[in-house]
Amino acid sequence: MNRNRKYIFLALLTSGALILSLIEGMIPFPFVAPGAKLGLPNMITLVVIVLFGFKSGMTVAILRTILFLLVAGNVAGFLYSLSGAVLSTIIMAIAYRYFSGLFSLIGISLFGAMAHNTAQVMTAALVVQNIRILSYLPIMYLVSLFTGCFVGYATIFIVNNLQKQFQIMKWS
Repeated sequence: MNRNRKYIFLALLTSGALILSLIEGMIPFPFVAPGAKLGLPNMITLVVIVLFGFKSGMTVAILRTILFLLVAGNVAGFLYSLSGAVLSTIIMAIAYRYFSGLFSLIGISLFGAMAHNTAQVMTAALVVQNIRILSYLPIMYLVSLFTGCFVGYATIFIVNNLQKQFQIMKWS
């Protein structure tokens, strides 16, 4: 894939992640854990890590977070979203690069979901200056098991279909 096509494809994936962020904000998530979300944009981040590598994955994650701030205007949630996106991208990239022989994309997604929740709860502890908020982490880790599996399964489906499309595009 030439450089221009790569940038266009990454721009499309970034816009897809932004749309998933907006949709995710509209989905009521009936759980005991306030603030828990499905992590739909993390599908795109993991897809980018698998197809294009860490730098592109981090770029898409940060751009999506900034664009979501501009579109939704949620300034209060920006720090939480950015910290979660950055840490989960780092953890997923490390897990994919060094442990993809041991873990499927579902396992890598679980690491990302747990890292995302860890970063958000740690950020909340810093913002409210109360370490007791860290007691919320076990609940969020439990939620991560379900959301991480969902994101992992969806990522496997997306990556497999995109790789098929890339094979078709190489010959045309």
